[in-house]
Amino acid sequence: MNKLKILVVDDESRMRKLVKDFLVKQNYEVLEAGDGSEALDIFFGDQDIALIILDVMMPKMDGWQVCREVRNYSKVPIIMLTARTDERDELQGFQLGVDEYIAKPFSPKILVARVEAILRRTNQMAEDEVLSYGGISIDQAAHVVMIDGQTIDLSFKEFELLTYFMENRGIALSREKILNSVWNYDYFGDARTIDTHVKKLRSKLGEKGKLIKTVWGMGYKLEI
Repeated sequence: MNKLKILVVDDESRMRKLVKDFLVKQNYEVLEAGDGSEALDIFFGDQDIALIILDVMMPKMDGWQVCREVRNYSKVPIIMLTARTDERDELQGFQLGVDEYIAKPFSPKILVARVEAILRRTNQMAEDEVLSYGGISIDQAAHVVMIDGQTIDLSFKEFELLTYFMENRGIALSREKILNSVWNYDYFGDARTIDTHVKKLRSKLGEKGKLIKTVWGMGYKLEI
């Protein structure tokens, strides 16, 4: 399945990198532009862009101008980012056909959640995306895990951990890599928390818990 392309437009390279890193982790392809003019060149040069994340205040051409130009030709979803919280700005954004309006500073995780919600709403992302292996089935949209057809209850982190194992089955994953991918910037501590979560996850998976193998001195692997 081809990755959905997202165009991130912001004159701050640090902000672009932060947003890009979180989107890439969710398996999106990210294109970058540092100003409005460059953004339009990229957008009109690539017809497969699924969504635009667009900063308001930029050199050469601001976000409002970019939005107007894009809307003359396309209904591609647009999320506007701004450091200003003026209600008039927000109203202007919606009048121009902006799908979402997010004020800086913002949580990258919340931004990604908004991206996914918009893509589902515009039917670009499969609602019924399911991961299945060895009798384990994960419905990512519904946030449901089933073992041989029976639903089991997992905590939010247990669900994310199992999903990460399923997406990377057969690959030995270090504790550090798991920590960075599943807990990322929300967690401050050591990697021993992973051992605790894996122990609980194995227990809840019953016999299927044996599929999660310990890679001694490294981390874990979902056996294939």
